[in-house]
Amino acid sequence: MTRLAVITGASSGIGEATALRLAREDGLRLVLVARREERLRSLAARIGAGASFVAVDLTAPDAPARVREHVEGLGDPLGLLVNNAGAAWRATFADGGYENVRRTMEVNFDAVLRLTEALLPLLRAAAPSAIVNVASTAGRVARGGTGAYSASKFALAGWSDSLHLEEAPNGVHVGLVLPGFIATEGFPQSELRAKALTRRMVSTPEKGAEAIVAAGLGRKPERYVPRPYALAAALRVVAPGLVRRVLGGGGAQVMTTRTGADAADQR
Repeated sequence: MTRLAVITGASSGIGEATALRLAREDGLRLVLVARREERLRSLAARIGAGASFVAVDLTAPDAPARVREHVEGLGDPLGLLVNNAGAAWRATFADGGYENVRRTMEVNFDAVLRLTEALLPLLRAAAPSAIVNVASTAGRVARGGTGAYSASKFALAGWSDSLHLEEAPNGVHVGLVLPGFIATEGFPQSELRAKALTRRMVSTPEKGAEAIVAAGLGRKPERYVPRPYALAAALRVVAPGLVRRVLGGGGAQVMTTRTGADAADQR
């Protein structure tokens, strides 16, 4: 039986890599979602095999309904939803204030909830099915200047844990992927990749895609990319004071390297 897989943020980076990786799976028909229509059209043509797309800004009021209408029109059951689209605008709270938090939450959290709400009945009807939410290591360990981004990803991680418990009896698995530094169009990690000391801290979109496959089709609870980044999250729990001292002192230079730009958008 052919099943559908919806991937948001599919026009570049981890989303594009995930689409290409899932295209190798038998019995999956991909629905690509992002704002940039030409990129989606090109990617769908490259994948072939019935891949389709919805060009939409997920923060638009009608976005969830448009995606659901498209999915229902294809006629196959929805087996996988990958909530990958995201954005970040770097600013301290004193400089960016509530507005920076609001717009970041709108993309990284609110849009995910709204799309999941629209598609959840279809996922239940197709059970066993899965949802994969792409959060961030910043959703476990916060750094200065990225509070709005961390807030959105902390919220996404907590909600994902709760949603898993709620939907497991309905046959809908909820997995979580927490990338660290991954070189993408929106987050090129130029400074980290330029230095031999920090180059190994940067992973690839393809490894992010493999983690999404493991959390979705493999029904794993969560995956860090690279995997050793889980140690940072564990250390935050057992030694929060130490983590604050490291991130607040000289050792924070590497950790607070800009993610390529003050404004990065992977929708």
